[in-house]
Amino acid sequence: MDDNCRMAELLFKDITKTPADYEAQYPARNLEEGAVVTRFAPSPTGFLHFGGLFAAFSEYMAAKSTNGIFYLRIEDTDKKREIENGVSLIVKGLNAFGIEPDEGMLSETEEKGAYGPYIQSSRTEIYQAFVKNLVQRGLAYPCFMTEDEIAKIREEQESDKLLPGVYGKFAKYRDITVAEAQKKIENGEEYVVRLKSMGSPDKRISFKDAIKGNIEMPENIIDVVLLKKDGTPTYHFAHTVDDHLMRTTHVVRGDEWISSVPIHLQLFYACGFKAPKYVHISPIMKEENGGKRKLSKRKDPEAAVSFYDEAGYPSGAVWEYLMTLANSNFEDWRLANKDADISEFKFSLSKMSKAGALFDIVKFNDISKNYISKLNAEEVYDMTTEWAKQYNEKLYTLLTDDEQYAKSIFAIERGNAKPRKDIAKWEDVESYVSYFYSELWDKKRDFADNLSNSDMVEIIEAYKNIYDENTAAEDWFPQLRELAVSMGFAKSPKDYKKNPDEYKGHVGDFAGVIRVAATGRKNTPDLYEILQVLGKDEVLKRFDEAIELLK
Repeated sequence: MDDNCRMAELLFKDITKTPADYEAQYPARNLEEGAVVTRFAPSPTGFLHFGGLFAAFSEYMAAKSTNGIFYLRIEDTDKKREIENGVSLIVKGLNAFGIEPDEGMLSETEEKGAYGPYIQSSRTEIYQAFVKNLVQRGLAYPCFMTEDEIAKIREEQESDKLLPGVYGKFAKYRDITVAEAQKKIENGEEYVVRLKSMGSPDKRISFKDAIKGNIEMPENIIDVVLLKKDGTPTYHFAHTVDDHLMRTTHVVRGDEWISSVPIHLQLFYACGFKAPKYVHISPIMKEENGGKRKLSKRKDPEAAVSFYDEAGYPSGAVWEYLMTLANSNFEDWRLANKDADISEFKFSLSKMSKAGALFDIVKFNDISKNYISKLNAEEVYDMTTEWAKQYNEKLYTLLTDDEQYAKSIFAIERGNAKPRKDIAKWEDVESYVSYFYSELWDKKRDFADNLSNSDMVEIIEAYKNIYDENTAAEDWFPQLRELAVSMGFAKSPKDYKKNPDEYKGHVGDFAGVIRVAATGRKNTPDLYEILQVLGKDEVLKRFDEAIELLK
C-alpha cells in the first residue's frame, strides 16, 4: 500500500464504499436524447425569493420542454442558516405557483425519486467516499492549519497584494506525511481536507455558458476545502458530487457563481466526472431613482414569493409574467397566440437575458388582469374562494353562502370579445363585488356634479316607473335612451357636443345617474347585467335610497 492509500485509510477507515459503488447505485438516466435534467437546490432558510422562483421556473421549463427531469435538492451543509420547516416552506412556495418537481424533497422527511437522498446532510458518507478516493490518488490532503494561521496568511497576502487563499507556499500541509498526520490526529488536532489543486497561475480555462456565451478565466490554484472539520462537505464539493450522481445536465443558477466555475470545473475533472453545462442567470432588476438595482429582500415586499400568494395572484398569471422575463420572444408569441396554452410556447435557455430582466409590478398587474379576464365565472369563483378561505374569511363566507349569486356576479361581461379587466389579484375581489353585498357596501353614492339633485331625482323616479327586469338585453338601452330624450337629453354625446345649450346632458349622463343610484359608482361593468343580478326588489330599494339621499 503506497503512502496515499495509507493516508486515505487513516482519514477514512470507516468508509468502505467506493465511487464505483455509487456509480452503480446511481446509473445514467434512461432519457431521450437532448433531455435536460435540472435541479433547484436552495438552502432550507424558508424564504423563497422571487429570484429563486424565477430560477426554479427557468429550470422547470428547460426540463419540461425537452421531456427531461426537474428535481428539488436541499443544500443544508450550512446548519446556521436553517429555520424550522424550511424545506416544507420551499415546497409550498413552489407548489403555489404550479412548479412541482419530478423528484426530490416533499417535506423535511419525505422525498420521491431513485437518486436520493435529496438532502445533503443525509449524503455525508457519499461525499467522504469520493474524498477518500481523491486522497488515494494524491489529489487531496488533510490540513491542520488553525484559524489564527489562516488569518496571518490572509494579512500577508493582503499586504503583498496577492491572491487570498491556501495555495503554493501558503499550503503548509500539502506534502504532510502519513506519520505526521497520524501524530496530529492522535493529539486531537482538528483538520479539514483540501483539494491539491492542479491549477497553474499562468493558465486559463474557457467554457461556454448557455446564456452568457464563451467565458475565459484564470485556472483555479487554491487548495479549496472539500470536507470541513466535522466531516461535512463544503458547497463546492457537495454540489459537484450531487450533480454528477443525480445526472444533472444543466446547472442553472445566479451569475454571482460565475467566479466559482474554475473551482467547480477543476473538481469535476479531479473526480473524473463529465462537467454539466452551465447556465448563469442575471439577477432580477428594479428601477429606482433613474437607475437600476437588484430586487432586494430587505427593500421590496414583492421580493418574497409569499407576497404573491397572500395578494392572490393566480399561478397562471405569475407564469405568464415569469415567461416574459425569461424569454425575450414570449411577448410576440403571446400576441400571435392570444388564447393558446402557455405550454405550447417553446422555452429556450439561450433566449434568456444576459443583462438581467427588469421587474415591473405595473406590467405584472396588467398581465394578471388580462389573464383573469379570460377565465370563466366558475374558475374565478373557485380560485377566489380558495384564496379567501385562507386570507379573507368574511369574503369567503359571503361568496359561499350563495354560490350561484356569486358566480352570476363573476359572469358579468365574461366571454366577450373585449372582457373587462378590473381584477389583477384575488385581493381586489372584495372591492369589485362590494356593492352586490350589503355587508360590504357602504351605500355611499358618487354622483357626478354636472346635474342638479332635482334633475337626478327626476331621472331616477322616471326610470323607476318604467323599469322592467324582463326587458331583453338588446331592448334595454334603446328604452333608456328613449326616456332620456323625452326628458331633454341628447341621444348621443356627439349630438350634445354639437348643441350643448339645447340639452340637459346626453344619454350617457342619464345612464350614469341610474348607475350611481344602483351601485354607488360612476364606473362599473355592464349596467344591464348588474341590474339583472341584483334583482328587481333590490334595484327598486336602491333607487328609493338614492332619491332620499338626493332630496
